Amino acid sequence: MSAGEVSVILFGTFGVLILLRIPVSFSLGLACIPILIIEDRLTPILLISEMWKSYNAFILLAVPFFLLAANLMNTAGITERLVNLARAAVGHLPGGLGHINVMVSMLFAGISGSSTADAAGIGSLLIPSMKKQGYDSSFAVAITACSSVMGVIIPPSIIMIVWGGLMSVSIGGLFLAGIVPGVLIALIMMGTVLIYAKKRNYPIYKRSSWKEFRHAFGQAVLALVTPAIIIGGIVLGLFTPTEASVIAVIYAALLGGLVYRTIELKEFPKVLYDSARFASISLFCIGTASAFGWLLAYFRVPQALVDVMAGWGTGIVKTGFLIAFLFLFIGMFIDAIPAIIVLGTILLPLAEQVGMHPIHFALIGVISLAFGLVTPPYGLCLLISCSLGEIKVADVLRDVAFILLPMLGLLVLVIVFPELVLFLPRLLVPQFL
Repeated sequence: MSAGEVSVILFGTFGVLILLRIPVSFSLGLACIPILIIEDRLTPILLISEMWKSYNAFILLAVPFFLLAANLMNTAGITERLVNLARAAVGHLPGGLGHINVMVSMLFAGISGSSTADAAGIGSLLIPSMKKQGYDSSFAVAITACSSVMGVIIPPSIIMIVWGGLMSVSIGGLFLAGIVPGVLIALIMMGTVLIYAKKRNYPIYKRSSWKEFRHAFGQAVLALVTPAIIIGGIVLGLFTPTEASVIAVIYAALLGGLVYRTIELKEFPKVLYDSARFASISLFCIGTASAFGWLLAYFRVPQALVDVMAGWGTGIVKTGFLIAFLFLFIGMFIDAIPAIIVLGTILLPLAEQVGMHPIHFALIGVISLAFGLVTPPYGLCLLISCSLGEIKVADVLRDVAFILLPMLGLLVLVIVFPELVLFLPRLLVPQFL
């Protein structure tokens, strides 16, 4: 079979299964079976074999451990301490609780590495508070969902770890590259909150004194040390990303159990169970997506795409826009991790063909996929936030679109100006590049 025929069968079958509302992880695996049956040289046993190979990666241990660390931080009440710090820092701005929401998401992103943990932990605390203070439900849900995307952009990021392990890109370099766009997204969102607050006359808090700020900072400082330990240790070569995830778990457990004393011993089994459940979903997706991606590589689909694009004579910027569009599109339907494995491996040769830096390519993909967390029909963070806000998804889409538009502008800047994401890794860790 040709690359085109294989692509039609794989993506066509996958699309039909998704329309039938079969879970993505199962759809990816089932879509492989027709090819494995039709092609004489292959057998269905290869599906299990390729899934097993994908799991035999030390780096993947970081996924459950970072999820566990995030759940421990949530259970320990870290979110409340971050809220108090954000209130002391930006609560006096118009639309104070909206700014607090964004700032807490930025701070928590540097601890959790997971957008879904961000949306669940922060949303359960702030959405009811915002509604009680007179904020529109749609805005409270929209700003919570959209700000949670920073969880996969600001380091440590679980999908950056998966990307680095899959594409053989420096994870330390990826972490550093995510800092600037992550902070810019926070600033853009705070500007959007300001517009909403002026237009709808949202309430503000009284400006905190220097003493109150110092107290709030002192309460949260041990939690804020977490990203410094993780990122600093990886960048300085003290430990690997997987080892960093274990250190994050130990630190979170000690912080919640011994220092803050907010986690009781009887709560640990539930935290472990929830973390294992969420991790199993992601890891099963990795297995089936890897089998799907292997078939694409076996029939040289990535090379066929490169050959087609070579005739168009595209450069780095045009290719960057194409990559962003494809990731934005596929991110609307499937989770980020299988999207990286399936689409990332197809587009990698194309990025290399035009001379795009691997870290630049990765950040375009990561930022684009982050939008998929808040865009239907997938939009997992949007679904979580809507559930917490007790509102229909359709009623939130207008505010979500208004908040996402400036963020799309940032994606354009990242595509056009690669140095926006590359200058920090080049400055601090040129050996990783």
